[in-house]
Amino acid sequence: MSEINDGATDLINLDEAKKIASKLVGKPVTSSNISYLIQYGLIRQYGNNGNMSLSKSEIENYYSSYLITKEEKWKSSLGDDLNWALSFDKLAESERTKHVHRLHPYKGKFIPQLVEYFLDDHIDNFKKNVFFQKGDIIYDPFCGSGTTLVQANELGMHAIGVDISAFNSMMSNVKVDHHELTVLQEITRSITKKLNQYVADHGVTSFDNELTKEISDFNKLFFPVPQYRFEVRQGVINEKSYGQDKVEQFLAIFDNLVEKHGISITQNSRKTNFIDTWFNKPVRDELDYVFDLIRAIDDKQLKKVLAIILSRTMRSCRATTHEDLATLVDPVFQPYYCRKHRKLCKPLFTISNWWDRYSIDTFKRLSTFDKLRTDTLQHCFTGDSRNIDIFSMMRGLNSAFSENLEKQKISGIFSSPPYVGLIDYHEQHAYAYDMLGFRRRDEEEIGPLSKGQTIEAQDHYVKDIAQVLINSRPFLKEDFNILLVANDKYDLYPRIAGLASMQIVNRFKRPVLSRSEKNKTPYSETIFHIKSG
Repeated sequence: MSEINDGATDLINLDEAKKIASKLVGKPVTSSNISYLIQYGLIRQYGNNGNMSLSKSEIENYYSSYLITKEEKWKSSLGDDLNWALSFDKLAESERTKHVHRLHPYKGKFIPQLVEYFLDDHIDNFKKNVFFQKGDIIYDPFCGSGTTLVQANELGMHAIGVDISAFNSMMSNVKVDHHELTVLQEITRSITKKLNQYVADHGVTSFDNELTKEISDFNKLFFPVPQYRFEVRQGVINEKSYGQDKVEQFLAIFDNLVEKHGISITQNSRKTNFIDTWFNKPVRDELDYVFDLIRAIDDKQLKKVLAIILSRTMRSCRATTHEDLATLVDPVFQPYYCRKHRKLCKPLFTISNWWDRYSIDTFKRLSTFDKLRTDTLQHCFTGDSRNIDIFSMMRGLNSAFSENLEKQKISGIFSSPPYVGLIDYHEQHAYAYDMLGFRRRDEEEIGPLSKGQTIEAQDHYVKDIAQVLINSRPFLKEDFNILLVANDKYDLYPRIAGLASMQIVNRFKRPVLSRSEKNKTPYSETIFHIKSG
């Protein structure tokens, strides 16, 4: 490794760097922002932490090329009709994932602020009319993770959702249902205590602690921050061969620890389902242990909350690399070179930390939403929105509200239909289906990834989405408003609206800035405003 203080001659201090960056970006750039760039080798630090120096040209080059032209680049690629305000790029992530919206990961969900924008009673240069009022009933026929239901509650509106996935329905209802939070906290603490004892009794705690320390010491020696990352970016180090060589060197240490602590890493199974394939034995054993504790609880509502916590924990504890968390490639059961963090990382060998973290986080998020909720009704039914009878389903759930529903009817729809050939919605939560035993209805999904984006697949998609709108019509008011969020690259929605005897009266086009970690290309969505034809 080369020394950290060689090279640049145009050195400035941290305060000067922040001023230059802030002027270029047009908003404050903090010390943390600069530190992030250093940690990931995007710019270089000269001198030590007590007397940090930075290269003026590196600061100017980074912020000029990566930040200040984002809006212009996107409009150049996607068109000047983008409503940049609907990117919500000024919002912190904590706002985009506020309270119950981050109870569980979900691919393809929209951010709550987008729902608020169209449901609330404001108008602006783009949204010139108010579509909904407090007390209205909103319908989401593709409920997903329940974003529309949650925001309708915040805004004092009732909301009904439908989803083909039983897991999605449970997730949505856990977010909006009332819960005995004090009891939930007591139960999660009890499970955490029992789990920690179970992990310790099986030798996993001592194994994991020693392995963590060995990896940390190894990384400090062979992957020092920020020198290593910077030299990889500069081409001084061949990352692939260097990383592979160091993994092989470390595996001898790993094997010795496995033998020393008597840990079995792989499951003795024929790998017949997701859990058999994507979890190592210590993690699988702990998941089964916690699930048995959950099943012994009498309160059905709290069992559902605990099932969501367990499912979220499962997702974080799959035996995969950090780089492949979004899209699984191959199971990993030993330390590996991590291209995301540019050091050695390891799969998890215990669920205890994540279970504890998510238990606490879930309690906080439910408690926060409980203070915001209005006295309105929201519920997601498991069913097929192409043929479901909402009136009949509501009679079985809440007879008093069903009378109001049939008299008042639904004011409109706010939803994000599945995109043609993009996501298999059941498969993204395969681990939860295996553990919780829900029936999978993959064959009833609309536009799944497995059917591709062929002309035939597009035609089926058009008919299916149109059928959802046709089936919704008897439950809607005469002067309804439908707002559907879609990236319509095949121009299918005019056909869909026509087939449903409806018409598109307006389009709102927005940039989508927060996509997967592997795809940063400019991408937009259109919110189609649809009314009766």
